[in-house]
Amino acid sequence: MHIADVAAARLRDELASRRGIAIDCGAARVRMRSDLPALADLLRIVYRGYQLADADRACDVAVTLRRARGLRRWIRPQVELVVDAARELEPFPADTPLPLLEWGLNFALATRLTCYLLLHSGVVERHGRAVLLPAMPGAGKSTLAAALSLRGFRLLSDEFGVVRPGDARLLPLLRPVALKNESIDVIARLAPDAVIGPRFPKTYKGTVAHLAPATEHVRERHTPAEPALVVFPRFDPGCGVEIEPLSRARAFARLAVNAFNYEVLGPDGFDALGRIVSASACYQLRYGDLARAVQAIGQLLDEAAVGH
Repeated sequence: MHIADVAAARLRDELASRRGIAIDCGAARVRMRSDLPALADLLRIVYRGYQLADADRACDVAVTLRRARGLRRWIRPQVELVVDAARELEPFPADTPLPLLEWGLNFALATRLTCYLLLHSGVVERHGRAVLLPAMPGAGKSTLAAALSLRGFRLLSDEFGVVRPGDARLLPLLRPVALKNESIDVIARLAPDAVIGPRFPKTYKGTVAHLAPATEHVRERHTPAEPALVVFPRFDPGCGVEIEPLSRARAFARLAVNAFNYEVLGPDGFDALGRIVSASACYQLRYGDLARAVQAIGQLLDEAAVGH
C-alpha cells in the first residue's frame, strides 16, 4: 500500500509510536517519529509513491519532529528536530514542520551516511546513464533536476550524488524535491499534473514547497546508474543557455569542494571521484531558460554517449 493510500489516522498513530515509520529511499532507510498530527497529511502528499517499510528493521538515520518544550509549546509555538537525541537545527515555527523535517534529514544523511562518497549534487538518469548537477545552494540545481525528472529523465536525488566506492556507480537517494520561491511556479507551469505539496512562506530560504517524486521513479530507487555527464549549473535570469566545456582536472577539483565527506573517505574518495570524471564529459552551464537548459542537457548526454 502506498503512503497516499494509508489512512491519515493510522499514519498519525504510527508516527507517534515508539518505533515511528520507516521509509526506504534507496541508498538509505530513514525512520521518522512525530507528535504533530498535521505531519501525516503532508507525508501522504509528498511521499505518496512510497510504501511504509518494515519499522522493526534497522534504519540508517532516525529523526524525531516534535513540539518544542517549555513556553514555546504555548506562546508562538515551535517545532524542533532531534537526531540521535540531540537537537541539531534551530526550531521552526509550528506551522512549518515539513521544511524542518526535510532539511533535518538532509543534515542527518550528510553527516552519517559515510559508507558512500556524498556529493552536493542533483542526479538524474536516462537509459542507465547518470547526469550529475553539482552546485552550491541557490544555483538552481534542484529546479533543474525537477524539470529533467518531468521531461523523460529518472530522478535519483535533487540533493545527494551518492557514489559507491569501488565501481563509482550512482545510487538513488530519492526524496521529495525542495523547490524555493519562483521555482515553485516555474515547475507548476512546466508540469501542471505534478504533485507539489503546500507552500511554506517565511522560512530562512523564503517560500518552500516540495515536489513528490514520480511513483515509477520510487519503484526504481534501488537501480543504480553509470556516470556519464557532469554539469555544473548556475541560474542567471538574464541568460538563455551558455555551455562551456570543463577539463576533467578542473571538474575533479570542483566536485571535491562540493562533496560532504571527501576528506573522510581519504583514498577511497579520491579513487571514486577520479572514476566519476574519467567516465564523464564535464561542462558548466549558465541558464535563464529552463526548457532550453533541459534540452541542452539531453543533447550533451547524447553527445557524451557518441564520444564514449
